[in-house]
Amino acid sequence: MTQFTLPQRAIAAGIEAYAGALVMVAASTLIGLWVAPRWGTAPVDMIYLPAVLAAAALWGIGPGLVGGAAAALAYNFFFTAPVHTLRMDRVADIVTVAVLLIVALVTSRLAAGIRGQARIAAAHAARNATIAGFARQLLSSGTEHELADIACGELHRLFECNALLVKGLPAPQVVAAVPAGNRPTPSDLAAAALTLESGEPAGRATARAQPAEWVFHAVRSEGTILAAAGLARDDGRPAVDDADLPLLGNLLDQLALALERARLDQQSRDHAATRERDRVRAALLSLIGSDLAPPIEAIGAAARELRRGQSRNAPALSTIGCETRKLERYVANLVDLDPGSDREPVHAGSVTIDLFQRAVSRDGKDVHLTPKEYAVLAELAKQPGRVLTHEHLLRTAWGPAQQNQTEYLRVAIRALRQKLERLPARPELIVNEPGVGYRLAAQ
Repeated sequence: MTQFTLPQRAIAAGIEAYAGALVMVAASTLIGLWVAPRWGTAPVDMIYLPAVLAAAALWGIGPGLVGGAAAALAYNFFFTAPVHTLRMDRVADIVTVAVLLIVALVTSRLAAGIRGQARIAAAHAARNATIAGFARQLLSSGTEHELADIACGELHRLFECNALLVKGLPAPQVVAAVPAGNRPTPSDLAAAALTLESGEPAGRATARAQPAEWVFHAVRSEGTILAAAGLARDDGRPAVDDADLPLLGNLLDQLALALERARLDQQSRDHAATRERDRVRAALLSLIGSDLAPPIEAIGAAARELRRGQSRNAPALSTIGCETRKLERYVANLVDLDPGSDREPVHAGSVTIDLFQRAVSRDGKDVHLTPKEYAVLAELAKQPGRVLTHEHLLRTAWGPAQQNQTEYLRVAIRALRQKLERLPARPELIVNEPGVGYRLAAQ
């Protein structure tokens, strides 16, 4: 069986369309030749009209005009005086031929418009179906890594290109990649960082040109940039055509919603874990107070009794008494560390920080913070007015391994000031102590 390529099939379909228009005109001519001897040539022009309309409606403007021209020539040759010539002596015949051509043109234009609208509607339906299927797959996953794997897989399948998802500033990290093993170069990571910071596309063939092979698009939710999706082709061509950019935007919006949902779910689980930890801590502190306080008090009373008896080991007894009083203060301080102390919000100007609810608001409106930003702000709020060193804040928010990465802290403080300060360039809430650290100017 002969296999035709796509251009060959298109040429064959065009030939069939033009041949079909000529066949319908020829059939109309035969009918006209049968009608004319019996009822005259007056109704013959109406016989050609259905053929011209059908050719224009079925195959478009080209076959429609060819059918109209063939109908006009056939009508002129067979049915206008003098017959069997292409001369026309009557004005009515000229008008009939012109009408056939106009009908072919108008009908073909209308049919082309209808087919175009049908193609647009079909494209919209296909795009909506793609978005709905993508959203269903995202709903079936809960963790950030699962969502990233599904998103990269779908972008790879839909646009037939390499896909990856990166997040994190100032050093973007690859969360997922399809095909597996794709690793961006330093130039690609620089383009990703630019997208994560500005929210604008960056990379290959974009307005923000970078010496990168990938093009990155922001995944954002309510103005917050959650991640950057990178796309690239092995042959260097643009990964997404301009016509497909709206579809890509809708898919990234669905991904942003899923990532935001996963973040909120994780915050809810963290909050539940925090409450459970506080409950256990309260129980342990109560146990310490009930079990250790009596023995310590007994030791202190025994030491005081020995001192009153003028024992020869007065220096040792004095040391025992001093250390006993320290232990009593330590135990009292531990028992006073009630988890309920975190229930009172911390106020700093127009900003309210609720450590118990893990919520931050400014002028009564909720402010969305990334986990690292919240960790830094929460540590400052736990000790308002006190200067916390760079190392302390980095160790608390990023862990001991990152306590020397002051650039991480600067990025987080800059983001906090942008979201909380009225004049970020002149901060009043998060105050810098040069060479030492930061403090929260709380009320």
